[in-house]
Amino acid sequence: QVQLEESGGGLVQAGGSLRLSCAASGRIVRPNVMGWYRQAPGKQRELVATISSGGRESYTDSVKGRFTISGDNAKNTVYLQMNSLKPEDTALYYCNLNIVYTRRNYWGQGTQVTVSS
Repeated sequence: QVQLEESGGGLVQAGGSLRLSCAASGRIVRPNVMGWYRQAPGKQRELVATISSGGRESYTDSVKGRFTISGDNAKNTVYLQMNSLKPEDTALYYCNLNIVYTRRNYWGQGTQVTVSS
């Protein structure tokens, strides 16, 4: 059974920074893609950033240049460094693990990020 545990959310003023972490435990199969999604109240869940087990990164346009995703395969952990935060970044951030060959998805419980203006 795969479990994802997120940490690092919180309340920050606009322009500030936060770092999210997501640790995966259990039987982690590679290749895989780990990433972060977010869901603001009244909106659909959206992709923020992903990183493959091979190191390929991708970002949604609204966070490019401000957010950086990184991963540690040895620890099965992914990080999201969020700089220059804006109020519109306020959302519940979810960690995701996708197993490439089976296309099975795993989700964390979510961590709240709130950016005040």
